[in-house]
Amino acid sequence: MGKRALAERLHGLSGFRDPKIEFEQYSTPPDLAAHLLHLADLQGDVAGRTVLDLGTGTGMLALAAACRGPARVLGLERDADALEVARENERAVAPVTPVDWLRGDATRPPLADGSVSTVVMNPPFGARTGNEGADRAFLDAAADLCAVSYSIHNAGSQSFVESFVADRGGEVTHAFAATFDVPRLYDHHDRDREELDVELFRIAWD
Repeated sequence: MGKRALAERLHGLSGFRDPKIEFEQYSTPPDLAAHLLHLADLQGDVAGRTVLDLGTGTGMLALAAACRGPARVLGLERDADALEVARENERAVAPVTPVDWLRGDATRPPLADGSVSTVVMNPPFGARTGNEGADRAFLDAAADLCAVSYSIHNAGSQSFVESFVADRGGEVTHAFAATFDVPRLYDHHDRDREELDVELFRIAWD
């Protein structure tokens, strides 16, 4: 399935019914999810592999991965309401590979180290006061779980990500600029939609 066809398949999926600002819950846009999984597939990191969506939310990245021929897909999320939406979204997408939905804390995943091949994630950007550096814990978890991860971060994060990854013995092998479309979700939003500049990173941990 090509990138455009994958994006079209993901369009129209449900987002968070009751988004929680303390979790910085924003649904990954379908075009961005398709782009990330297309890149991962080109690198041989999806087909036939075990893929984990860390902090899956309503399941966008997990479902995108499930459409690209992996051996297994897991979606880990601590918010039960979000997982309910993710299961509904799976029924709408009907991927060939089913997703195993797990409830748990993405920063302390209930999985054995090295138990998955590839992690994909849209971690909290840590932009909210009191939540600074939230993406560090997600990167730390990925470092223990997998050989390769793909993650979405605020624009301007490359030096931080490269330094953090190097300290864990890994390497940023690819970096891509992209945009993240954010609808009005919270009281502090003063526009119906906003487009954020973001960066995607492929990280080799072993």
